[in-house]
Amino acid sequence: MRFVFLFNALSFCYWGEPKWTIEYGDKTHDGAWGMILALGRAIDDGIALTDFKYLASIDRDTFARVLRGNVEIPLFEERFLIAREIGSVMSERFGGDVGRLSLASGGDALSFVDVVTRTFPSFADQSDYHGEEVAFNKRAQLLAADLGQMFGILSGLENLTACADYKLPQILRKNGILEYDAPLAAHVDACEELQHGLPEEVEIRASTIWAVELVRREVALRIPLIRSYEINDHLWLATQEKYPDDMPYHRTRTTAY
Repeated sequence: MRFVFLFNALSFCYWGEPKWTIEYGDKTHDGAWGMILALGRAIDDGIALTDFKYLASIDRDTFARVLRGNVEIPLFEERFLIAREIGSVMSERFGGDVGRLSLASGGDALSFVDVVTRTFPSFADQSDYHGEEVAFNKRAQLLAADLGQMFGILSGLENLTACADYKLPQILRKNGILEYDAPLAAHVDACEELQHGLPEEVEIRASTIWAVELVRREVALRIPLIRSYEINDHLWLATQEKYPDDMPYHRTRTTAY
């Protein structure tokens, strides 16, 4: 559970030119898979990443060794500070036990998301939209889904939404489920950065969640118990296959996703 927690804390914003990659097992890996393998590689190298007390005081050079690749990973400094925050809070408040963190939420997935985002500032993921706060909490929701599926310590997973990132809207748009207006489409297709918190960026993320919910409703006609996060997982896995007709994804520098 500690590995899953750390991975979800650090898994965001992998895009760049050139893209950050690592070499592992005679293959090149990037994105979330690259992060999983980089953390596993570090543990194999004897770096005690799943010891939260150690993580609380990990030094910058050691952390750079953990995430070493062809280039420095985007938002390296933010990831370094997040790793230390996770280590410090988990060791001081929960004795390094993710199970105790789950108990603080009563074992309910949505309550767990609330506890995590209040306890760890780096997991908080809200945006202002014309004066209204919109809570996405992408990484906290993904953490809840992972812990619930893998370890059975959380219930109520059916109440989680899709995880609004940059890969899901890419495949939804490719399949005609999402459509951008002409100025936004031109901006995204030119691979120009879209600032975090702009109305267009918030709209892409909100529309992604609603689109996945509509897909879930259609699938539920055949598979009644299908849950939104399961649709999310299938769509995300589909983005890992690259095709010549893939559309660009929107590029936003943020720790949210």
